[in-house]
Amino acid sequence: MANSYNSIIEEIKSRCNIVDVISSVVPLKRAGSNYKGICPFHNEKTPSFIVSEAKQIFTCFGCGATGDVIEFTKRYYNLGFSEAVEKLAHQYGIELSNYYENKGPNKEPYYEANKQAAHFFFDQMKKTGNAGYKYMIGRKFTPQTIQKFGIGFADDEWHSLIDFLKSKGVTENQMIEISLASKNDKGRVYDRFRNRVIFPIINTRGKVIGFGGRIIGDGDPKYLNSSESLIFQKKYNLFGLNLSRPEIQQEGYAIVVEGYMDVAALYQEGIKNVVASCGTALTEQQATLLKRYTDKVILCYDADAAGIKAAIRGIDILRAAGLEVKVLHVDDGKDPDEYVKKNGADAFKKLIKEKAIGDIDYKILLIRKKYDINDTSQSVKFLQATAGVLRSLSPVEADLYIKKIAKEVGISEGALRREVEGKSVDPKITPILVKQEETKAASAAQVLLEKTLIRLALIKGDYFDKVKAYSESFELSESIKIVSVLDSLYKPDTEFDLEKLKENLDDPELIFLNELLNEIKLGEDDEKAFNDCIEKIDNQKKEKRKKEIIAILDMADDDTDSAAINKLMEELKDLQHK
Repeated sequence: MANSYNSIIEEIKSRCNIVDVISSVVPLKRAGSNYKGICPFHNEKTPSFIVSEAKQIFTCFGCGATGDVIEFTKRYYNLGFSEAVEKLAHQYGIELSNYYENKGPNKEPYYEANKQAAHFFFDQMKKTGNAGYKYMIGRKFTPQTIQKFGIGFADDEWHSLIDFLKSKGVTENQMIEISLASKNDKGRVYDRFRNRVIFPIINTRGKVIGFGGRIIGDGDPKYLNSSESLIFQKKYNLFGLNLSRPEIQQEGYAIVVEGYMDVAALYQEGIKNVVASCGTALTEQQATLLKRYTDKVILCYDADAAGIKAAIRGIDILRAAGLEVKVLHVDDGKDPDEYVKKNGADAFKKLIKEKAIGDIDYKILLIRKKYDINDTSQSVKFLQATAGVLRSLSPVEADLYIKKIAKEVGISEGALRREVEGKSVDPKITPILVKQEETKAASAAQVLLEKTLIRLALIKGDYFDKVKAYSESFELSESIKIVSVLDSLYKPDTEFDLEKLKENLDDPELIFLNELLNEIKLGEDDEKAFNDCIEKIDNQKKEKRKKEIIAILDMADDDTDSAAINKLMEELKDLQHK
């Protein structure tokens, strides 16, 4: 598995000239044996961004960014490692399936089936007089928006899509597996989506992974979504993120709404930093995905009971992922779709500025609505409930709220502080999956090292925190996924449930797990085995950094900042004497 990944990396590096890749998006000028340009990763007026064709690396003496062609693609397009590999492979005609023959089921036929289905639905939408087009125009969506999102139409026939996909070589079983078709008790196969406006769900790699269908007129269910499949897991995807990533980064925050219509409506009005959670409650994995593009999120759900419940759950998940959260309930119309069409984009932006409130303020506001703080007994209940919220905060943050609330209610800060500190942290605040270092090619020694550390964590749960602390140095995608799952299952002073771990892994990770369980045999001194692994990781980091510094110094020229050069030389000297 590691060898196949190494092969992909080597093939990409051999075919992709870093100068060609970078110069397609960054103007470069030759400077001696290298190329120079304005760094795309920070603001600068004097070029300090150097690209070496001989070494096939880039470096910036201004911000310190450095790496190979894959690292540049990751940084520039804000992609994960595997996404960057896939982008370059596609761009340079490298067939990835040749390297994945033994890595589980082939997903490409399913992606292709969904792609063909999306084309079919979109072509149906373009036909004059169809009910889907009339519905969307009636909802004040423009033809441009329909095209931008690839919104389609499924007629009310039973075999329209099935017949079309059969003509493209898709089997009925494949259609059923990815929810394009269903089978009844009598064995009859029929189109799953009928008489619906169809929203294709597209991941950040541009693959159509599923669909959401909105009924035209009355009928149940109002929304029908693709079921979980080999290529579609709701919890890992956000509707609209394929389009909104640049705007989320540009605006500095993401707006999370409930439905497909909300996303399309806001996007149409020019509010493009918006996503929806694919017809499911916000998940830890979606929070981790958002964290890749921004540190701030505004939850914009309906103000009904279900919307409030979803906001509360979303706050805990997003906050645990390290995101700053605000909540906005629109006050004119039931949802963002209606509001923005009635009042326009400027009014919505003003609403965000004036009415979006911080997550903790929102929780306290909801508690306050339940109690009359002028009544002594209800005031006590309000303070007890509020203390439960404050326990999840950092000491500094909690202190600010304690002072504010104590003043408002008219009690001493000390009393409220003792109430906050007197009980354990709210168990509902769930720790998020640790941020994963993207998958990289790994040597045989690296594979053995990672397998050994995971084996140690499985043998003794006490090792997990130590292993997790060093997991940022892991290079194998299988190791990274296993550590993430272990993190979600971890409970102090208990051993891991191996069966639960396996339930949360895909085929490649299961194969890897079985390999390490069978291959890695630890002696009696497991502490020594752990320390040996950590020593190797620390040495690897030092060697890697030394090579980076030497490569950067080799690229320096007369125009390079002398202070930056001296700083690098001091760092190199320190590393060589450690």
